[in-house]
Amino acid sequence: MDDVTDLTGRLLIAMPDMGDPRFERSVILLCAHGPDGGMGLVVNKPAPEIVLSDLFEQLSIPRAVPLEARVHIGGPVESSRGFVLHPAAYRQDDSTLDVAGRFGMTATLDILRAMAAGTGPERSLVALGYAGWGPGQLESEIARNGWLLAEGTPDLVFDGDHGGKWGRAVRSLGVDPVLLSACGGRA
Repeated sequence: MDDVTDLTGRLLIAMPDMGDPRFERSVILLCAHGPDGGMGLVVNKPAPEIVLSDLFEQLSIPRAVPLEARVHIGGPVESSRGFVLHPAAYRQDDSTLDVAGRFGMTATLDILRAMAAGTGPERSLVALGYAGWGPGQLESEIARNGWLLAEGTPDLVFDGDHGGKWGRAVRSLGVDPVLLSACGGRA
């Protein structure tokens, strides 16, 4: 499947009839996408009872600044692996993945140390695990009306009102979430 449209930097918005409960009402920023598959982070599901300060303590990273932001459940794949999503302006050499020129994703302890010292990115979202798709899998799910696509914007991704992100993402398409049908169709 060589004609795959690159969806990197786009938001996947779960449709109301999403069959997988792990992704119910999820908003996922696609961090990489191409013929080999895709990888993204769920940006609207904070992990219950896990805050950054707990993570720093567990990793023995001393804190110069208090960080009580929630750690997110980034997806069901490699749930013990951490990722930091941040604005593109913040880079850590070659360890930062460019995400459509609007975001960066870094998965090193160095970024966590910088955050704990108060020298990290201005805005960030820390996630454990990720969502992944094999070749053609995501395109198939989109074709079956499992996901809506929207532009990924820093204002939506980094907004602290996680419970309202799904509705705001749907509204960014000019659609009232109440009017979304649980059954998709084709015209």
